Amino acid sequence: MDKIRIRGGRTLRGEVVIHGAKNAALPLMAACLLTDETLVLGNLPHLADITTLVHLLGQHGVIVRMDGGAPNGGNDGRVLALHAERITRTIAPYNIVRKMRASVLVLGPLLAREGTATVSLPGGCAIGTRPIDLHLSALEQMGAKVELKGGYVHALAPRDGLKGAEIRFPVVSVGATENIMMAATLAKGQTILHNAAREPEVTDLAHCLIAMGAKIGGVGTDTLTVEGRDRLGAAEYTVLPDRIEAGTYAFAAAITGGEIEVVGGRIEHLDAAVGALQAAGVTVAPTERGFRVTGYGRLKAVDITTQPYPGFPTDLQAQFMALMTLADGASMITETIFENRFMHVPELTRMGADITVRGNTALVRGAAALRGAPVMATDLRASVSLVLAALAAEGETIVNRVYHLDRGYERLEERLRSCGADIERLRE
Repeated sequence: MDKIRIRGGRTLRGEVVIHGAKNAALPLMAACLLTDETLVLGNLPHLADITTLVHLLGQHGVIVRMDGGAPNGGNDGRVLALHAERITRTIAPYNIVRKMRASVLVLGPLLAREGTATVSLPGGCAIGTRPIDLHLSALEQMGAKVELKGGYVHALAPRDGLKGAEIRFPVVSVGATENIMMAATLAKGQTILHNAAREPEVTDLAHCLIAMGAKIGGVGTDTLTVEGRDRLGAAEYTVLPDRIEAGTYAFAAAITGGEIEVVGGRIEHLDAAVGALQAAGVTVAPTERGFRVTGYGRLKAVDITTQPYPGFPTDLQAQFMALMTLADGASMITETIFENRFMHVPELTRMGADITVRGNTALVRGAAALRGAPVMATDLRASVSLVLAALAAEGETIVNRVYHLDRGYERLEERLRSCGADIERLRE
C-alpha cells in the first residue's frame, strides 16, 4: 500500500482549485438509471469512488463514455456520458458494493424503473453502522415489498409500479433523501418528503433531476414534493464544487498559519465551518474566484457540534479537531451524526495531541506542538486530518493506508506541494 511522507513546519501559501463534489457526483451518476437516454455529467473528480460506481453501473448495463469538454462550459474535470438504454441486470453485487456505501443509491432508481432490485448491504468507511432502514421503510410506504436475506436487500415494486406517498423521515438522512427522491420521480402520483436533508449535494441532485424532466418542489428546504413522471429524458449537468474539499484546504491554511485562496469554493455552502474558523482567529474573505483563508499564529479554542446542513458538517469534524490540537485553551467537539467517528483520536495522540473522549464528545486541550510520527488512516476524513496535523507538526510523519484518501481527495499531495508543503507519496 502507498504511504504519504510529510515533513511539517512549513507555512502554506498559494491557491488550490476545488474539484467537483464526490458526494454530489455519486447520486448524480446513479440517476442515469432513471432514463433510457444519455445523461452527461461534467466536473466529475478523478477519484476511486467514481471508478467504483462506474464499474457498478457498467454491470447494470450502463454504457459509459468519457468525453473531453465539460457540458455548458462548466468547470474543468472528467466528463462522463452515461447511457442506460436497457437495464441488463438488477443485482448490485457484494464485491462492488462493499467498497463504497454510496452504491446503495442504485436501489431507488432500479426499483422505480425495473420494478425489482437486489442490492448488497453497503460498505465504505468504518465510521459506524449507518443502517439503511430509512431507505427501506420509505420504499415500503411507496408499495414495495422488501426482504433482507443473505446480506442483500431484495426489493419488489407492485405490478403497476411504485406509488407516491407522504413520508416523514424520523431523522435527517442525506442518502435516504436522495434514494427516495430518485425513486419518486418515476412513481405514480405525488410523493412528499418531510424532514428531508438540505445539503447542497441533495439540491444538486434535485436540479439535475429537474433538468431530466422531473417535477420537484421545495428544493433547498426540508420538505420536498415530487410529482411522478412516466419517464425522464436526457440532460447535461455540471457537478457543484466540493465543499468538504474546500473546507479541508481552508483548514490547511489555518493550521500552518498560511494563506490559501480556495478557487471555486462556495463560501455560502460553508457558513458553519467558516464561522468556526473566524472564531478561532482565522480570516476568511470572499474573492472573485472563491474565498481566501489567512491564519495568524496560534489558534483560539472553539467548541463545535456536528449537525445536518446548514450545521457544522460531520465530514469536516476530524479536520477541525486537528486544528484544535494546536489551539490555545480547550475545545469540545461533539459528534451527533455517526457513532464511531473518533477513530482518528488515537493517531493524533501519537503525534502529541491531548484528547479525551467521553461518548460522542471529545475534549481537546491545545498542545504546545505536535511531533511527527508513523500513523494509520482509518477512514476517509480521518486520514486527511492526520495530513493536516502532520503539516504543522515538528519532524516527519508517515501516513499509512492512504487508499482511504484516494477515495475522496484528488492529487492531494501534489496540490499541497504547490502551496509549499514538504509532502510526497511513497509507492509500494
